Amino acid sequence: MEPILTLADLDNWSFEGTALAVLGHPIKHSISPAMHNTALAEMAETDARFHSWRYFRFDVPPEDLPVALERLHAAGFFGLNLTVPHKVLAFDLIAGVDDRAQPIGAVNTLRRNDAGWHGFNTDGYGMATAVQEDLNIDLSGTHITLLGAGGAARGAAVECLQRGCASLHIANRTAANRDALIAQLQPIKGDIPVNGFSPQDIPQDLPANTLVINATSAGLKAGDPLPVDLKALPKPCGVFDMIYNPAETKLLAAAAAQGIPTANGLSMLIHQGVRALEIWSDTAVPFDAMRRAVIAK
Repeated sequence: MEPILTLADLDNWSFEGTALAVLGHPIKHSISPAMHNTALAEMAETDARFHSWRYFRFDVPPEDLPVALERLHAAGFFGLNLTVPHKVLAFDLIAGVDDRAQPIGAVNTLRRNDAGWHGFNTDGYGMATAVQEDLNIDLSGTHITLLGAGGAARGAAVECLQRGCASLHIANRTAANRDALIAQLQPIKGDIPVNGFSPQDIPQDLPANTLVINATSAGLKAGDPLPVDLKALPKPCGVFDMIYNPAETKLLAAAAAQGIPTANGLSMLIHQGVRALEIWSDTAVPFDAMRRAVIAK
């Protein structure tokens, strides 16, 4: 297991290979090092350049992120992943942002260039790929009911709109947050209907066969309430929960009891990591190796 490093460890940094890292606070829970180092070991079997690649983890408090980005660039790090709470904070601290990440206002993957860091967001790609793989549902042309209005929901909403969903209905308990997200989506929604509602007051005109996506944290703890009453919705075509631990949340259990196809966020986690490593390596990345590492954890 990779040790938990801090900025103090950069004072005498001497790693001569290609260094990658994940930054977060806290970072102890992250399985990204195991996932990426397992993939890199397999890639090195057929491409010798990856023998010198290694993925580390740094605990970086949010107030230290600006100096952390500067110091890691100066130390020669080639790529970074960002997790809570850094995805939004880093957006205005880096030299450039990928066009598809601009509407999200958050980045989770950084690649080094001479000017500093160029940012990407692979979460939406991970979600869309997981939905296609696990539920056999293409976001394009599908009606979406999105639960939540925070950072994860914003990334999901942008991905759904960029892929041409049929409609987007956003459910969130706090009206101000829900309305703010809908307003932020206006410049990119085109002709796609985007509406909001409270989970306690479900409109009667929701389309049938929607894909329900849970982007809230409801379900992480055993005592959490359901983010929505599925029985009050027209029967969905599937329910996708971004949470992967526990593997079956109350929402997924309720969906399964009604015969609705379900999937958790495990494949999303892996696919966003695969895409990040593709951005850094410019080559194909072994999904199965990453999956084995995640399951082993």
